[in-house]
Amino acid sequence: MKVLQFTIPVADDRAVIVQEDIMPQFYPHLHRHKEAQLIWIKQGEGTLLIDNQMHPFKKDDIFLIGVNQPHLFKSNPEYFVEENGLEINALMIFFDPAGKLQSFLDLPEMQLIKAYLNFAKGGLKLPADQASLIAQQMTSVQLAKNQYVMIHFLGLLDLMAQFQHSSQVLVANGPSLFSESEGIRIGHIYNFLMQHYDRNITLVEIAEEAHMTPQAFCRYFKKHTRQTLVSFLNEIRVNEACKKLTSGNYENISIVAYNCGFNSLTNFNRVFKTIMKIAPKTYLESYNKRLN
Repeated sequence: MKVLQFTIPVADDRAVIVQEDIMPQFYPHLHRHKEAQLIWIKQGEGTLLIDNQMHPFKKDDIFLIGVNQPHLFKSNPEYFVEENGLEINALMIFFDPAGKLQSFLDLPEMQLIKAYLNFAKGGLKLPADQASLIAQQMTSVQLAKNQYVMIHFLGLLDLMAQFQHSSQVLVANGPSLFSESEGIRIGHIYNFLMQHYDRNITLVEIAEEAHMTPQAFCRYFKKHTRQTLVSFLNEIRVNEACKKLTSGNYENISIVAYNCGFNSLTNFNRVFKTIMKIAPKTYLESYNKRLN
């Protein structure tokens, strides 16, 4: 059996590492790395789980993941059906501000860029209306050779820093501090919840999955996620409900509610409004209005 790692090594033979993935699904396990990661979703849909926060992603979204920030890009279920022939495509740029780039970033002229990277330590979603411009600059870095890699990379950092105040902060309090073993265990728990959110999951069942007593599991989960199991599971379900509501594949809100693991429409409406600050019907109407 392959032993999963929580801290994934990234090739460190260059100061700026560019990687493009074309695969059936994104890497499905919670992980971290010492490099910051800029990722452009060229193709694919799903949920970004970063620390204990969830954000839907789709084609042309661009995210900046902070140094050592636990994350996974969970592809939607249809990407796991081989007959669909779906693929994901992502262009990624990795860089370690405390590694080969440190002396460069310590230059007096780089202090604004350094301040931006510190601001981004909890992760950012770059503004959608600037995504094409940022993607174009990422492509320039990908195609560049030798010193021109650094020239285009510096231009990319400068461009992103210009949009600092219109970017969405993903985790306000910065990355969580997990040990290697804790990260693997939390990742296993997250994967289980994200795969089975559409049915009733008991505390006893998830505690057994984590090889703990229910009482020990509650303490462990709250300590490492700053949430209760119920609140975290509700966020998964509401996140999935948002994607289903806007997909156009469901006849009504009730079907979405039951398909996301809620046992009544009343409970769904209450939980949805608590998390999204808006009722499901209003959320859908607002989405359709933006489309039109």
